[in-house]
Amino acid sequence: MRRREFIALLGGATAGWPLAAQAQQPAMPVIGYLSFTSPDERPTLLAAFLQGLEQAGYVVGQNVAIEYRSARGHDERLPALVAELLMLPATVIAATGGEASARAAKSATSQIPIVFTAGSDPVKAGLVASLNRPGGNVTGATVVGNELDAKRLQLLHEFLPKAATIGVLIDPKNSAVQPVLADMNAAADVNGQRLVIREASTEAELESVFVSLQAQHIDALLVTTNPSYEGRRQQLVALAERYSVPVLYPWREYSVVGGLISFSASFTDTYRQVGSYVGRILKGAKPSDLPVVLPTKFELVINLRTAKALGLSVPNTLLVSADEVIE
Repeated sequence: MRRREFIALLGGATAGWPLAAQAQQPAMPVIGYLSFTSPDERPTLLAAFLQGLEQAGYVVGQNVAIEYRSARGHDERLPALVAELLMLPATVIAATGGEASARAAKSATSQIPIVFTAGSDPVKAGLVASLNRPGGNVTGATVVGNELDAKRLQLLHEFLPKAATIGVLIDPKNSAVQPVLADMNAAADVNGQRLVIREASTEAELESVFVSLQAQHIDALLVTTNPSYEGRRQQLVALAERYSVPVLYPWREYSVVGGLISFSASFTDTYRQVGSYVGRILKGAKPSDLPVVLPTKFELVINLRTAKALGLSVPNTLLVSADEVIE
């Protein structure tokens, strides 16, 4: 081979080296972000998740990719969405929005790591073997939503000490609320309250509940933790305003859109922790070695505008203890 031809051949080969090297580099890991509700309904939570992920060393588009799948409030869609994530394949699944997402993911795979957000006790829900040693391929964080209902009844008693009959709105499809009803009744007895359980799942059923409150002489309403109500929070707040019902809600987002009062664990902290756990798993940690995170920060939010519209005076003790007062 002539020298000139050899140099030309060598030059052509070296020009192809970067492309070949790039092709041999491993693809970015993929996070399957599975949500019961649409992520754009609560952008602050998605932002918190991404912040936790970044704190663990991962930035979307740089060294990790995310595929979003949302059931948009229809849990029957979750198995098909999980199947899509497994086909990608996802490196790890972030199952958000409650136990339904986590159960769907866990039922579909025992190999791909799953990090969940849960609204109740994940051990009782069958998601993990224990809080400290989850076992298997599943771990996450819980906001202990329904377990706070006894505390919420106490807050209602402080806010409305003369309110003797309290309606409790539950979704009959939500099995997590049943185990805490005994604790709620015990708390109500201490406060001198009588509980009236009202069930509703659909938009029409929610309307019917509010129509019946006055006829049943219900003084106030407690909305229990339930992902299916999250997508209907505007409707719930509007119904409370229309029928002039004092309502205590399970999440801050209700108060932001006009709900009277809410009390919950900090959801942003929970989602940030889930993002951090996903990052640690991408670095090689095993879900079985990551304890389920319990909440340490709780948020009491009071909407003064709504209180004034209802003709209610907020006790100073609650105003002082509130984490946020919306005026």
